[in-house]
Amino acid sequence: MPTTDSVIPTARRTGGLCLALSGGGFRATLFHLGSLRRLNELGLIATAAAISSVSGGSIMAACLADAMIASPPGPGKPLVNFDALVAKVHALTSYNLRRTILLKKAEPWHWKRSLADLVAQELEQRVTSLPLTALPDRPRFLFTATDMVFGVDWIYSKDMVGDYQAGYKRAGLDSITIAHAAAASACFPPVFAPLDPLVKGSELIGGAARGPEADQCRDRIRLSDGGVYDNMGLEPVWKNAETLLVSDAGGPFELSRDRGTIADIKRYPDIMGNQALALRKRWLIASFEKAGGPGSAPGLTGTYWDTGLYRARYANGDSLGYSKEIASLISHIRTDLDAFSDGEARILENHGYLIADIALEVRVPSLYVDAPKPIIPYPEWMAESRVREALEGSSTRRYY
Repeated sequence: MPTTDSVIPTARRTGGLCLALSGGGFRATLFHLGSLRRLNELGLIATAAAISSVSGGSIMAACLADAMIASPPGPGKPLVNFDALVAKVHALTSYNLRRTILLKKAEPWHWKRSLADLVAQELEQRVTSLPLTALPDRPRFLFTATDMVFGVDWIYSKDMVGDYQAGYKRAGLDSITIAHAAAASACFPPVFAPLDPLVKGSELIGGAARGPEADQCRDRIRLSDGGVYDNMGLEPVWKNAETLLVSDAGGPFELSRDRGTIADIKRYPDIMGNQALALRKRWLIASFEKAGGPGSAPGLTGTYWDTGLYRARYANGDSLGYSKEIASLISHIRTDLDAFSDGEARILENHGYLIADIALEVRVPSLYVDAPKPIIPYPEWMAESRVREALEGSSTRRYY
């Protein structure tokens, strides 16, 4: 079973099958829903040892955890309540979460609450109000945020909260909700101010950071979107995973014309972040293709898929999914917590389902043995003319 202590690699991989769900707002939530639908048909969700998630992926993970708590699947068996899970995700992503929390923030009794706190409140009402201790034992859910003090990934799980620099709290986790963990993971800057971790510095044990200054910092930890440090959610799992499946809805790096000095100031960190992300992707793919991997531990297998890929990229001549051009449109859908239309939601789910399917079949055939034939969730949303119409302006659309 993988643990967040896996930042210290072992001599061999013992982490089993792990899944990483990237950030990317509601776009990620819906794309991952499609991927999880196919993984569920293959019995891989209940087989997984751990699911690491970031931002919009963490919102999806919270919904999945709630479904697994309500109706635990048998080992290697599909969730029987997956349709109910789909309905919950569609209801959440068709709801304008951004507008709701902004309106609530304007109410005098909410002036002292942060926007991220209000997101947590909404997720408690619309997804689950259960504590971290209610999470399933398997797979191990790892909600990833960014520790703004120590500059590393901060983890919320069933049995521990913290990071390797600050240390971990391992008891009394029934006071922290799954919704709070998801909100901490999803409070992307600069819209959301950093969130209180709901952990006191004195409760964190075993951190690598030492000395009086480090102790003072532990008392002022603040959390931001997990994507600030690692938008693919790899860190908690990829050093010890034996097989790693990565669903990435982060999208391409956007081009930008010269808009002056102020725009350039923001562009510099964007470029540095894009470089770090590109290096992670290259390292990940190289780890699948060669013996070496994170921590130099050999033997990592798995696959990676993202919103910009298309099935013919994996298998020449495959025409089951969307074309390269449509995949590009999908990859540019906005990444906010705005309301998504029925078309946007179903197109994203279709795409996640079909890309996960082909990635598994081609790259990890051992997980595809006796696989049921893929059945497109919403075949009425496969016609490219209809898709183009539904996604027109989707990269910048706003619902106020």
